[in-house]
Amino acid sequence: MPSSSGQPAHGKKIGHRGVDASGETTYKKTTSSALKGAIQLGIGYTVGNLSSKPERDVLMQDFYVVESIFFPSEGSNLTPAHHFPDFRFKTYAPVAFRYFRELFGIRPDDYLYSLCNEPLIELSNPGASGSVFYLTKDDEFIIKTVMHKEAEFLQKLLPGYYMNLNQNPRTLLPKFFGLYCVQSGGKNIRMVVMNNVLPRVVRMHLKYDLKGSTYKRRASKKEREKAKPTFKDLDFMQDVPEGLMLDTDTYSALVKTLQRDCLVLESFKIMDYSLLLGVHNIDQAEKEQQMEGSQGSSDEKRPLAQKALYTTAMESIQGASACGEDIDTDDTMGGIPAVNGKGERLLLYIGIIDILQSYRLIKKLEHTWKALVHDGDTVSVHRPSFYADRFFRFMSTTVFRKSSSLKSSPSKRGRGGLAAAKYSGPGAAWSASQLPFVRDENIYDLRGTRSFPTLEDDGKQ
Repeated sequence: MPSSSGQPAHGKKIGHRGVDASGETTYKKTTSSALKGAIQLGIGYTVGNLSSKPERDVLMQDFYVVESIFFPSEGSNLTPAHHFPDFRFKTYAPVAFRYFRELFGIRPDDYLYSLCNEPLIELSNPGASGSVFYLTKDDEFIIKTVMHKEAEFLQKLLPGYYMNLNQNPRTLLPKFFGLYCVQSGGKNIRMVVMNNVLPRVVRMHLKYDLKGSTYKRRASKKEREKAKPTFKDLDFMQDVPEGLMLDTDTYSALVKTLQRDCLVLESFKIMDYSLLLGVHNIDQAEKEQQMEGSQGSSDEKRPLAQKALYTTAMESIQGASACGEDIDTDDTMGGIPAVNGKGERLLLYIGIIDILQSYRLIKKLEHTWKALVHDGDTVSVHRPSFYADRFFRFMSTTVFRKSSSLKSSPSKRGRGGLAAAKYSGPGAAWSASQLPFVRDENIYDLRGTRSFPTLEDDGKQ
């Protein structure tokens, strides 16, 4: 597949991602077409092989199993012939990940069909991480290449992370459905399969990567020139000063989910994560449709029914007490209904991304150096506890705001109705009286009075 916007030019590399002489994306010098072929052959084999094994409870050792199979190009008694270079395919924790897929209602045949039946789509605007991203044609799964340290961290994280997911599958944290490695040409190419936050068939009029930091958090000139740029925190504050207004119940559900997720991330000492936010403007889309004169296209733009449970933005924030059946998903297309300052109707698609960051020495050094040249409180790489607090405060006061009525006009509603969460601890109950709009720094203590120890080793809060 020839590279398009966002890809490095021939000869230039971003991390391990580059472009060869024919214009095709490469990763560690393996062409994208060869990598996609290896992924589909490997996953096809490993999931098929696993389905023949009896189901059983996940044991602790299952998290550390690595299965390996060699795929010579001429084929073998276990593997088919193929026209790619020889490769070895490794599957990490296959029994554990099978359990996790079942937790989200993904049947093996659906997983195989999504990943292996249709060609994978390479995302043309992959970002600055140097990773390559592939999307399944049905919009269900994202495959992302990860560095060795990230794959290693995910392996260590699995038991505790999925203990949390098992207790509460409704979360904005990424859902990991598989961890694999393609060994080819002496290189290891590791990748994770995750839920897709932004459905391709829903047009995102705006896209943001938000961390709650203001230090260098503005999209670059180069990014802004892209067809579909990803904006950052300072851009959001400038473009959407009124924030995104949600009805009372949705706001409460979203903020509770964010609180819980931030505490989980902090307990694992994870930081430098972002909230990926896609904004579909319903009113703008209707105007665009009228201008194009394509009234019949609305049915074609409907996302396919998702195979995985709890993966749409709206499902992710609805607790067990909320009545998911009451939501008309035909109208919301899995998005969270909201209104902007102009009164325009929006659908929001959100998820927490980039969580495979453990707070290592390199991050501590990076913060120390940045603090010398800039106010340390606004630097985006911080101690996990501070990072979680700041992230939560920014999302619950600046980005998302509570509106008493989404039906009234913005001018009548006034700023008093836009509320932020008053939160007094992990188990705090919610009521309308706890939602003031006072921007008091002391109100937004994410941790509150802790009823459980965190993994802080320095003894400081």
